[in-house]
Amino acid sequence: MKNALTPLNFLARSAFVYGDRLAVIDGDRRFTYAQFQERAFRLAAALRKLGVEPGDRVAVLSPNTVMALEPHFGVPLIGAALVMLNTRLAGPELVWILNHCEAKVLLVDPQLAPVLESLRDQMPALLHFITDYEGLLESGCVADVQPIEPDEDGMISINYTSGTTGFPKGVMFRYRGAYLNALGELMEYGLNSSSVYLWTLPLFHCNGWCFPWAVTAAGGVHVLLRQPVPERVVELIRQEGVTHLCGAPIVVGSLAHYCAQQGVKFDNGLRIITAGAPPSPAVLRSAEEMGAEMFHCYGLTETYGPMTVCAWRKEWNQLPANARAQRKARQGVPYIVAGTDCRLVDEQMNDVPADGNSMGEIVMRGNNVMIGYFRNPEATAEAFRGGWFHSGDYAVMHPDGYLEIRDRKKDIIISGGENISSVEVEKQIYEHPAVLEAAVVAVPDEKWGEVPKAFVTLKSEGAATAEDIIAFCRSRMAHFKCPKHVEFRLLPKTATGKIRKNELREKEWAGREKKVN
Repeated sequence: MKNALTPLNFLARSAFVYGDRLAVIDGDRRFTYAQFQERAFRLAAALRKLGVEPGDRVAVLSPNTVMALEPHFGVPLIGAALVMLNTRLAGPELVWILNHCEAKVLLVDPQLAPVLESLRDQMPALLHFITDYEGLLESGCVADVQPIEPDEDGMISINYTSGTTGFPKGVMFRYRGAYLNALGELMEYGLNSSSVYLWTLPLFHCNGWCFPWAVTAAGGVHVLLRQPVPERVVELIRQEGVTHLCGAPIVVGSLAHYCAQQGVKFDNGLRIITAGAPPSPAVLRSAEEMGAEMFHCYGLTETYGPMTVCAWRKEWNQLPANARAQRKARQGVPYIVAGTDCRLVDEQMNDVPADGNSMGEIVMRGNNVMIGYFRNPEATAEAFRGGWFHSGDYAVMHPDGYLEIRDRKKDIIISGGENISSVEVEKQIYEHPAVLEAAVVAVPDEKWGEVPKAFVTLKSEGAATAEDIIAFCRSRMAHFKCPKHVEFRLLPKTATGKIRKNELREKEWAGREKKVN
């Protein structure tokens, strides 16, 4: 008789094996694995008392605290689905999501509660609005909970996409996928019972890329952090002996820049996993210079976060630093335990050559691909056309089988009939010593239809003009690919550190019927 693959087993095992060992650090509070498990059970019991039944949705609006971590176990213990909410959304956006998923209970951090308190009457399905999390746990009795044996293909959580092209879509995760993705992270990034994981990545983002379950499976320590301020990140790395952290390239780049300014270098084997956007080789190099071992992975909300990794080959260690960074910037190959197939295809679903040059869309199917979009069968059917999930990401495959993303489908610039990868241009701009951040989008042009425009944030000590940036690019790549315009500004970002290219693009195309020329 087989048992269902469920990440709930990870906490059960670690509480049994490492019950008296440290599991969670949240500010001044520290909990062992036995206490972690007890708190998860108390949460489950308290939710049952509130009337939560299997299949109901429980939402959480919280920064990285125990209120965000413990529901990853407490909510599915009673068969309910967890809905982690983006803490940077405005009140009406949160109301839309809560109504769409018909959450019965909302757990909300007291500092974030004012965003929604005045809108409670707009959420008829929401029966309980709870700000006193510790009080809620006190109302629950461990003995009242009999964990449900879930269907491994059942829904463990719903994660809402950013909604940059319309209303957000609720991505349904299954127990089996969460379990296997977590095991992949253990294997690919060397998590074990000595690991100390710092939560610089928001727990609401793809369930923290499944690391709540992965770190717990390893018996490692969760170090929770409300806000990833570089000074505090460095302090915790040193104070708690942090071995692992995750973050988008923007987060990693900001940390590396701070460390370079302060002369900080880590020598404890710190491992940093980056994903969320294609990292530039310059960011990867700067992270290595601060003493971190970099791991680059790729995925989407629809794939539980990471599902490929740039699996490193020891022969690449002999390459010069810049060449190493170029190799590490590839998105790589699927996790060994994910059981997910990945292809690069053209518009007719034919595989493109693995020549490092021919671009195709990344399509996937397997264990680490979502069930579908919650209550959105049309979007689900469109995403799975041809029997494969369509990522919308365009990449090349090198002869060794490693993927390298060239762009999002919507971010490819077509100038005078030539395709230009905005990511390729951004990589070159990042090489400029004065540049901290960069984003390139298409803007309208009377002659060429559309041309690249670069939005650049300079380092605090950096200096450059628009002409400098353009000339720098023209010295390193084909002239038609180079930005024709440069604007210096702070870049708009999502809660996970991704640059909002859609916002930059919308401003440039405002007043036009079409966003192409």
